[in-house]
Amino acid sequence: MPSNFFTPVEEREKIFRTQLVQCGVSSEKAVIAAKILASGQPNELLSFEEIKIVEDARQKWLLYRN
Repeated sequence: MPSNFFTPVEEREKIFRTQLVQCGVSSEKAVIAAKILASGQPNELLSFEEIKIVEDARQKWLLYRN
């Protein structure tokens, strides 16, 4: 039976994804960035491509917020 409750990581991921899409990040990149951001993984454990996706998403979010 599926649960309607999210774990704290899943909830953070959902929030990040929603906000990133609202800021103009593509759905595909928002999903990837949200998973990484919600997991709290340090950059040392990420690939160059993952770091770039997160940095691009952060830039769009910052521009949108200002």
